[in-house]
Amino acid sequence: MDFKSVFILLNDHFKEANVNFAVIGGFALASAGYSRATTDIDMLVDKNDMLKVKRIMSDLGYDPAFESDEVTCFLSKLDKLGRVDFLHAHRKYAKAMLERAKEDKALKLKVIIPEDLIGLKVQSSSNDPDRYHQDMADIEEVLRVNIDKLDLVLVKEYFDLFGRGDELDIILKRIRNA
Repeated sequence: MDFKSVFILLNDHFKEANVNFAVIGGFALASAGYSRATTDIDMLVDKNDMLKVKRIMSDLGYDPAFESDEVTCFLSKLDKLGRVDFLHAHRKYAKAMLERAKEDKALKLKVIIPEDLIGLKVQSSSNDPDRYHQDMADIEEVLRVNIDKLDLVLVKEYFDLFGRGDELDIILKRIRNA
């Protein structure tokens, strides 16, 4: 997948159509100072903009591979365009994530802030046990790299939302004692 070309293509089309979006997933991890391999692009998009997104993706040659109330995944027949997944922002927390997203100078796109990335990872690891260990490793690294810059009240709110505040305490203790 040619990530750079896809980012440029989507950014141009989404800005022209006034789509409210931000990068999440592996590229948001990199923006937060922790790189790991990724095979797709993940974005958070205002659910009210999904009709525009579907039209744009179709015009660019993407086919919907999966769709639910929460997520839409697109695949291109062209390897260089790859897979792009969209998480639909329609609840209070996700909409606030879009509002807090900041421009990443390297990507030249809006990216969610590290606290919100952690929030999405807490949600993901709560909803899908198969993702738990990878998501928790990601969370710990984002916390470790950004510990002095994070709004830990917001991070705690995400953990508490899923009844997992004790896990955050354990991770923070481990980081602070390292």
